Amino acid sequence: MAKAKTAYVCTDCGAEHTKWQGQCVECNAWNTLSEFVVQSAQKSVAAARQGGYAGAANTVPRVTALTDVLITAESRTLTGIGELDRVLGGGLVEGSVVLIGGDPGIGKSTLLLQMLGKLGEKLSSVYVTGEESLAQVASRAQRLDLPLQPLHALAETGVERILDQVAATRPRVLVIDSIQTIWTELLTAAPGSVSQVRESAARLTRFAKESGTSVFLVGHVTKEGGIAGPRVLEHMVDAVLYFEGDSGSRFRVLRAFKNRFGAVNELGVFAMSEKGLREVPNPSAIFLSAHSGPTSGSAVMVTREGTRPLLVEVQALVDQSSLGNPRRVALGLEQNRLAMLLAVLHRHGGVAAYDQDVFVNVVGGIRVQETAADLPVLLAVLSSLRDRPLPEKTIAFGEVGLSGEIRPVPNGEERLKEASHHGFQRAIVPKANAPKKGRVGEMEVIGVERLSQAIDACR
Repeated sequence: MAKAKTAYVCTDCGAEHTKWQGQCVECNAWNTLSEFVVQSAQKSVAAARQGGYAGAANTVPRVTALTDVLITAESRTLTGIGELDRVLGGGLVEGSVVLIGGDPGIGKSTLLLQMLGKLGEKLSSVYVTGEESLAQVASRAQRLDLPLQPLHALAETGVERILDQVAATRPRVLVIDSIQTIWTELLTAAPGSVSQVRESAARLTRFAKESGTSVFLVGHVTKEGGIAGPRVLEHMVDAVLYFEGDSGSRFRVLRAFKNRFGAVNELGVFAMSEKGLREVPNPSAIFLSAHSGPTSGSAVMVTREGTRPLLVEVQALVDQSSLGNPRRVALGLEQNRLAMLLAVLHRHGGVAAYDQDVFVNVVGGIRVQETAADLPVLLAVLSSLRDRPLPEKTIAFGEVGLSGEIRPVPNGEERLKEASHHGFQRAIVPKANAPKKGRVGEMEVIGVERLSQAIDACR
């Protein structure tokens, strides 16, 4: 067999070199050259045919008008785990490639093994482990009370041997745990390097598209929280899912950051138990703290994650600062936005916090990324500063502009219905989101246009 041609590409600027060197001559960056395979299209087709999954290799592509394209709905299969199906966009899509990342021990392998156990005999599957022995995988499955009969596993790290095995068994679902341990014989780099991860993922993606097998790739994360390996890895796959959660908390959040077959930022909530991950059908209950009575510095908002409205409690602590530069700490929110909101509160609300330390936290470890949290954050800060609780059973949401106006947010009606369903009696929202009747069920809705009006509504 002819030796595969390789090149060395700079991961910073993309410049290509014929041999490895310490410094890129184009951008002058050091130690950024990685080995990549340079292979002709004819060789790729021949390799695909030899591997037994040519599929579309015999099809010659041609320019086609979109009006001539036959549009068919994606064939989806429910995994048996409702929260996972929600994040995937309604179930497994045939031939899709899903990348799941998260901190060590957060539950990535547990969730995928539970998924294969739920699928059972409905879809044939193979669990490829590159980090554990088959005995360890079987022991975990037994601990999770999963049926061992339909589960098939393979302990292998060579992508060529993995493809040979799955080409013979033809599974409908393939799990690779993890992509950082897989390597290809075409490269001399060590497993886990940028070039090995990229080339191995490319071959597995090509296999998924040509065979119709749904592939799940488990990805390690760096200390910054991103998936280890080249950034192109996230562009190659169809969906990117992240497991989030504090190490000391039993709750886990699975969030979709990319999904070609469903909504982005969709959220699934799980609770870790002795028998693995358990679904949380009503996540609003865990994000709301149970107070015995009204508490200062606490406000409840309705955020929207994907297609799901969630009730989340925002807590604030305002204290006299002994520093020349008071602290601004935000957990679950953007810290720069907190500083901006405090300036708006001073300028248009007449409330100064320039000599106060301000700490803001979103209960439950969830991260709120939308501007609907602006109004409840300011109300929580004002409540803590005055040491006066907000009216009981009150929720709020709305974007706060730099001129003190309260801007509407999307899906206001659905947020209000969710709050009414949980028994809230009062809502402070942007006037454009308030219904004409001023009520949703038994809940009174107060529409405000300015920050000063929202502050007056809390008295």
